[in-house]
Amino acid sequence: MKYKGYESVVEFDDEAEIFHGEIINIRDVITFQGSSVEELKQAFQDSVDDYLEFCKQRGEEPDKPFSGKFVVRINPQLHQVIAIRARKEGKSLNSWIEQQLSESIA
Repeated sequence: MKYKGYESVVEFDDEAEIFHGEIINIRDVITFQGSSVEELKQAFQDSVDDYLEFCKQRGEEPDKPFSGKFVVRINPQLHQVIAIRARKEGKSLNSWIEQQLSESIA
């Protein structure tokens, strides 16, 4: 499910007969649960809204869904090889890596 840019995964506990979910695209931990699909959707939206309000009350910026930046540490020789490959293809290192990642999940 998605709401205000936040995305969740949901599982069903057949013993407890309840759905439970967690927001997956931020570092903070936000969970929710419901005994029906409607309850689950509402609990998800309420959890996001409560989280945003909580952050506002504390004067903190809420964790935003992915910024598009991440740091990767790699072997220096690999760094050199891909930097050269990107340059030969007339691309920045960032755009070359983005293309390679996009192609690998397609």
